[in-house]
Amino acid sequence: MESEVGDPPAYCEHVDIHHDVHHHHHHDTPHYHESATQCDPPPYSEHANTHHQNIPHYPTPIPSNVYESLPNPNANLSPLYVPEEPTQSVNVAGQKNEGALWNARNRSIARTNSIIFVFIAIIIIIAVLCWRFGTATSCQVSCGTSSNCVLVSQWCDGVNQCPNGADESNCMRMYGPNFQLQAYSPNKATWLPVCADFWTENTGQTACQDIGYSLSSYSTSDKMAASSSDGFVRLSNYAVSGKIFANFNYSSTCSSGHVVSLRCIDCGLTTNGDSRIVGGNSASIGEWPWQVNLQYDASSLCGGSIIAANWIVTAAHCVDGDASSPSLWKAFVGKLVMPSNYDSSAYYVDKIIVHPNYSSQTKHNDIALMKLKKSIVFNSVSRPVCLPNYGMQWEEGQECWISGWGTTSQGGSISTVLKKAMVPLISPTTCNKTYMYNGAITSSMICAGYAKGGVDSCQGDSGGPLVTKTNSLWWLIGDTSWGDGCAKANKPGVYGNMTVFLQWIYLQMQTYS
Repeated sequence: MESEVGDPPAYCEHVDIHHDVHHHHHHDTPHYHESATQCDPPPYSEHANTHHQNIPHYPTPIPSNVYESLPNPNANLSPLYVPEEPTQSVNVAGQKNEGALWNARNRSIARTNSIIFVFIAIIIIIAVLCWRFGTATSCQVSCGTSSNCVLVSQWCDGVNQCPNGADESNCMRMYGPNFQLQAYSPNKATWLPVCADFWTENTGQTACQDIGYSLSSYSTSDKMAASSSDGFVRLSNYAVSGKIFANFNYSSTCSSGHVVSLRCIDCGLTTNGDSRIVGGNSASIGEWPWQVNLQYDASSLCGGSIIAANWIVTAAHCVDGDASSPSLWKAFVGKLVMPSNYDSSAYYVDKIIVHPNYSSQTKHNDIALMKLKKSIVFNSVSRPVCLPNYGMQWEEGQECWISGWGTTSQGGSISTVLKKAMVPLISPTTCNKTYMYNGAITSSMICAGYAKGGVDSCQGDSGGPLVTKTNSLWWLIGDTSWGDGCAKANKPGVYGNMTVFLQWIYLQMQTYS
């Protein structure tokens, strides 16, 4: 295949291999260092043998002259009715001036009405201001994909305010390449490290289950030197009930001098090699053990990545439209040679979850999850890749790798052997330049490849992994999404930005575990 490559709060941070959308399809950023430059257009051609330039079409801007014409200068702008001054009358001795009394009474009523009107207007203005202020202060944090929002102080307070429970579902996270455990503090309105005081392995297991992992995947709890200018959250004793985060209290100090490092799953390790896919080389067995071959209705269509025993990440455009039925999909893991659809080692799909804000036109939020009916048995050739942790930063030019069974040249046939290739990261700023993708790269996308072309992910690679190595572990930073052609100059591969999807991924794992 040609190689191409919040706090609660809203989390956002940012890479890709390209698979073409198969014939069954109809068709909510990693932080770059300042010296680096960062990373929804159509996918590759719908047909395996041809590539069309699929850059999203942007509608013509609305004309600026959208106001009504100015009034006719010759029009009579005088009021239709001009109140007349009452005619002056002379009092006759001993006779009441009825007209004067009537006019005085009218003026008194008018004044009273004016006062009432002004009073009512003031009340309305105050009510509107109070409503707007109340709305603004109650909408500090969005409820994930819901239109509702809550106060910062309501996030992770132990009470469900969001209709989808999002305000109580992402209250703990792993931060940085060392998996430092953090919890959100509603009182301090920020994320704080978890002090290791009263922390046990059992507590760690419960915390991982709260995050969305199964108990069977739990790896270990470790300790790191405590350092935090904002303080910590800590347990008050060994007795823990309910969700772990609800047992935390704020503390300005950490008695043990250590914070928790939590590994909910043993991920990111390979058993062979340390080394996609125009210009790519054949992979070795066990080199990319998280690689998944996804077959739909007896045809190999897309790639995917193992992130947990029951969970696979792929691209939303792979399962869009007619391909959305879980019963017609099979997942093959630990394979180097393209598996036969009749291979008895297939894993069957129980559920397909597409990002609710996925756009088939722009490929914004091009991510989907597959939950398997049976857990994958991890071994030397089948094991999970690490999801990126919050706060991890990727440099422009950083080496990333793509893998898959896509074509080895534009318009070529599908590879029978798993291929791999290295592609450097390209920042969103560079990728959005006119000569590349001209503003089509959104926050949910990341680019990787070469300006000169020659290496890229093509048909058959859609949904497959874009990984990078940090701290001796492999991290999934993108899923192959789309591109213009295959390995063309100034048209790098575009991938779903995995860091942006973390909160959504963990919410699905919690909901459907």
